[in-house]
Amino acid sequence: MTRILALFALLLGLAACTNSNDLDKAPVDLGGFKLGHNIVVAPKMVKGPASREATVEEWQAALTGAVAERFGRYTGDRLYHFGVSVEGYVLAVPGIPIVASPKSVLIINLTVWDDAKGKKLNEKPEQIVVMESFSGNSILGSGLTQSREQQIEHLSRNAAKKIEEFLVRKNTEEGWFKAPEAADGATNGD
Repeated sequence: MTRILALFALLLGLAACTNSNDLDKAPVDLGGFKLGHNIVVAPKMVKGPASREATVEEWQAALTGAVAERFGRYTGDRLYHFGVSVEGYVLAVPGIPIVASPKSVLIINLTVWDDAKGKKLNEKPEQIVVMESFSGNSILGSGLTQSREQQIEHLSRNAAKKIEEFLVRKNTEEGWFKAPEAADGATNGD
């Protein structure tokens, strides 16, 4: 019974993981999207229990870099700005493999601004919870196999990927980055 529960927990964990190692592929379609301002703040950041330390400056640098790396590939003709707030994190500490191998977690809030419209696209910030990626280096918990700097980098890259997934969903559901409709009464030059 214990093995079944452990297997179930492992599979559940795998389902929640994000693969951010797709930067060598073409970016997914986001219409006219082009990243403008990329602002990361952490005024109320909380360190979770049994976590390694990380500074506001470390999170700001890592998240700003990861977002720029992922969204700098988009060359649309309309600017959108990100406001990212680091809400909390856990950087796994070394534990006992399998029995107590904590996982790293990052919680951020995201606000997206449309430059041309001069307004937020999401009035309420989108909260995104990011887990460490599943890999050979983290199967026993990243606290055992990665430095805290590596954990911060990986969580930041996963956060940028999760932001991209959110934008794709909102573009599909609400057309956030589609070209503006032609003005009413406009003609084709007739």
